[in-house]
Amino acid sequence: MASGPSKAATSLFKRTLALSPPRAGGAAGGSGPGGGCSSCCWAGGRVRSASGPHRLQQPQAPPPLASRGTRFLSAPPPSVLLLQDSLSDSLRRCYQYLNQTSRSFAAVIQALDGELRHAVCILYLVLRALDTIEDDMTINLETKVPMLHNFHSYLYQPDWKYMDSNEKDKQVLEDFPTISLEFRNLAKIYRDVIADICHKMGLGMAEFLEKKVDSEKEWDQYCHYVAGLVGIGLSQLFSASKLEDPIVGQDTELANSLGVFLQKVNIIRDYLEDELEGREFWPKEVWSKYAKKLSDLTKPENIDKAVQCMNELITNALHHVPDVLTYLSRLKNQSVFNFCAIPQVMAIATLAACYNNQQVFRGVVKIRKGQAVTLMMDATNMQAVKAIMYQYVEEIHQKIPSTDPSSSKIQQIIASVRSVSLPSGALVSRTHYSPIYLSCVMLLAALSWQYLSTVSKAAEEYVHTGEN
Repeated sequence: MASGPSKAATSLFKRTLALSPPRAGGAAGGSGPGGGCSSCCWAGGRVRSASGPHRLQQPQAPPPLASRGTRFLSAPPPSVLLLQDSLSDSLRRCYQYLNQTSRSFAAVIQALDGELRHAVCILYLVLRALDTIEDDMTINLETKVPMLHNFHSYLYQPDWKYMDSNEKDKQVLEDFPTISLEFRNLAKIYRDVIADICHKMGLGMAEFLEKKVDSEKEWDQYCHYVAGLVGIGLSQLFSASKLEDPIVGQDTELANSLGVFLQKVNIIRDYLEDELEGREFWPKEVWSKYAKKLSDLTKPENIDKAVQCMNELITNALHHVPDVLTYLSRLKNQSVFNFCAIPQVMAIATLAACYNNQQVFRGVVKIRKGQAVTLMMDATNMQAVKAIMYQYVEEIHQKIPSTDPSSSKIQQIIASVRSVSLPSGALVSRTHYSPIYLSCVMLLAALSWQYLSTVSKAAEEYVHTGEN
């Protein structure tokens, strides 16, 4: 797709087949992969930050194969998540829970550099445990609300656990002492971020337990609580690790957009699934223009109105894309860049597939596995990400009905995305294959089909699940 996925797409294949993760470097040390793709070496992909252009940081060479212990956490299917033999039993168990609750996140988190990898793993597990409480409909509100309010305090209570959940991820609550132990083993700068985000998210979840999303402002607020805070927390961890500049964690508005954009895409795409399960996340301020009840959008006679409603929500979501591109342009570390960029290009591709598509109200809309894997391989530098964003907003632009009520608004936001994607006005070629790309292709062709199946499953999780 983009001008060279570079070798950023190859290291994860190597890691899955045989190798353990690279050892952490210093503050500006080597960079591994992220976001489902790895980065064993680069062709010098350029990124522009507030201080000017710079190159993504190069990784340190990994130690010889013979010196590295390797193991899969579970079998079969083989996991992308590999752990070094030097990990403590409790930390290894945390990675096992990570792998059990989300293969896709196991892949992308394992690809992060150094101690940041462990901090993000624990952040994910803590928020997964919090979300499991929120999702468990067997817990009455008198019990659930105080638990959500106080969940951050359980991180400092070595023996706290919850044994009465019926949710599929209940193991993170039943063995919460292991997770909280590894939380307390983190550096204070990481602990403070995780506890703060957990506290704010718990308060937000409790607020929306009995509150429906009425206005677009409340939609933004809900998405902030459940996803924007994740973007903020991750950004603060990136800066705390010294792999990224302080501005990445300080600019909470951009970090919030990173998570909110993903959440809005999930909510738009999952309308039918949520409706069948009795959940409503589309803002009433929008859907009430098109139907008396949100569920009416599923009726065949209302399909035209339903599509117009969805198109208006997609227009709303696209307003976050310029923020996303500005955020990504500030990143220096390759593993962090991949970790952040790949979900974003998956999201824009999903929006393009949903726009003006009646199938959203009849079944599942998804991007093809091959398309998802290609996006994972390509989104490893800023130039490529801009080209991908440009391609998919152009795809949306081609499908805008002249009679759609939000057509003028979406044309305006597409013009804005164009201006930040391609300021020169010329589309970056996505068909030029550099020698580095060709060497990647040769290597990929030699890899096992077993791994390709694993990557496809991980990519499919990105497309189908609501995880951010």
